[in-house]
Amino acid sequence: MTTYRPFGGRVTAMVEGIHEENVTLWLVEHLEAITPPLKFSLIAGGHSNLTYRIDDAEGRAYVLRRPPLGHVLESAHDMSREHRIISALADTDVPVAPTFGLCQDKDVNDVDFYVMDFCEGTVLHGAEQAQTLTLEERQSFSRHMIEVLVNLHRIDPDDVNLGTLGRKEAYLARQLKRWTKQWEATKTHEIPEMDESRRLLEDMPQQIGASIANGD
Repeated sequence: MTTYRPFGGRVTAMVEGIHEENVTLWLVEHLEAITPPLKFSLIAGGHSNLTYRIDDAEGRAYVLRRPPLGHVLESAHDMSREHRIISALADTDVPVAPTFGLCQDKDVNDVDFYVMDFCEGTVLHGAEQAQTLTLEERQSFSRHMIEVLVNLHRIDPDDVNLGTLGRKEAYLARQLKRWTKQWEATKTHEIPEMDESRRLLEDMPQQIGASIANGD
């Protein structure tokens, strides 16, 4: 399947999940520095949100994030929420890429998406990529990841305008209800061990305060 890439006069293979003509027009309208023609390539895909790299004619790189293809669980792939959180953390000790825009017009690419800056680095998809690092590098990366998560957890949501992101009370009960609903919506066969989830409800600790945690 082919598509016309605007501003470049070239016909190229379509990247699944990106309506290149529509997205290019939207990017040119909303990103002052971007220069077409643009090249789109998939960085990571699967059941999680899809990550694409965008290269422009001047050698600048950007990242586009959108939900996975096909059926999407309710609230599991909320692009506006992800964009809001990353944007809010820009001036904190948590390292995040600058965001450039959120598109919620389904006529552009069928689903919501947002665009942020591209940061060079090693993406550890699995053991094979990790083995390219030295032991010292892996230890450093692991310690830094823990430090980032600690800094994230220390942030008061109200201090970064995320206090209204969601209800602060009864968080554990609501999460368990959501996970159970998602499991019921996606399971293809019975797993008896999943019935033990009731023990989580029975042994829930008392909630004290509210902060930000990485959902993964």
